[in-house]
Amino acid sequence: MIEKERFPVSEYSWIERNGFAPWAAALLWLVVVFVLFQLLSALFIVIFLALKEGSADLLSIMQQLGSELNLLFIVNSAGQILMMGLATFLIVRLHAATGTQREFLRLGWKPKTAGFIFGGLLLILAVQPLVIWIGYINSLLPVPESITALQESQLEMIRDFLMQDGVLLFALFAVAVVPGVCEEVLFRGYILRAFEKSWGIIVAIVVSGFVFGLFHLQIANLLPLAALGMVLGLMTWLSGSIWPAVAAHFMNNAMAVVAGTFYPELFFRELSPEFLPPLWLVIPATLVAVAIVYVMIQRSENIEPKEHAERS
Repeated sequence: MIEKERFPVSEYSWIERNGFAPWAAALLWLVVVFVLFQLLSALFIVIFLALKEGSADLLSIMQQLGSELNLLFIVNSAGQILMMGLATFLIVRLHAATGTQREFLRLGWKPKTAGFIFGGLLLILAVQPLVIWIGYINSLLPVPESITALQESQLEMIRDFLMQDGVLLFALFAVAVVPGVCEEVLFRGYILRAFEKSWGIIVAIVVSGFVFGLFHLQIANLLPLAALGMVLGLMTWLSGSIWPAVAAHFMNNAMAVVAGTFYPELFFRELSPEFLPPLWLVIPATLVAVAIVYVMIQRSENIEPKEHAERS
């Protein structure tokens, strides 16, 4: 039997006192984060390049962007830290009683957290073959050409960034460390908790996973991103901490950085049936993932023991 996790948000939270639905407030904040992140990043880049080039000509500034990939990733990281991380921590005060933001976001470290981190790392490895297959299925769905072109340009930018000499450590920081922490604070910390308060944990995990996928503006990769978001949400709730998801998110992105840096011809190739993981690998890997989740459920403090449930 699933027992609803207790957390210190009640009639004392500003959101509930003023009659706002937690899920609606969370989605509104997500829109604010997305818009401000894009606007502030674009403004900073334009100002920086205008000062560097000594010209305010927008066309020349846009042409210069292609040679300033490091700047783009620096600005992207700064925006994630400020908006997804720090600003989200502050906005949580509207949902939680005074001084309980850390508990609301599940930032605490519990005796079992280290074990869940180890399990989360194994789980994110085990689901990779299945996620690749989900990505292939997603690629078969019709997508507008404009969106396909946008995603191809994003991939080309990432490929060019990773092909620079001596960029590996910076890439790991910008693509794995910063998103691993900041996106988890936003999505598995804030969004998942707010959705849980409105709809319960199962719906919260599923919906927050799809919202996570949509936020990346990669419709052609929506399903695999959503699947990863759900896996991260599940391990967050079962562990009662976002740190297993932070570690798993970091590993997932770090593997992509390393693969894209050293094996770009394999990593950036178009998905096709001949390059998919064989079923003899997908099936046992998926069974291992299910076994890991089962162990996590047995160790979770958010699920009542069967014996206690039967006595109740």
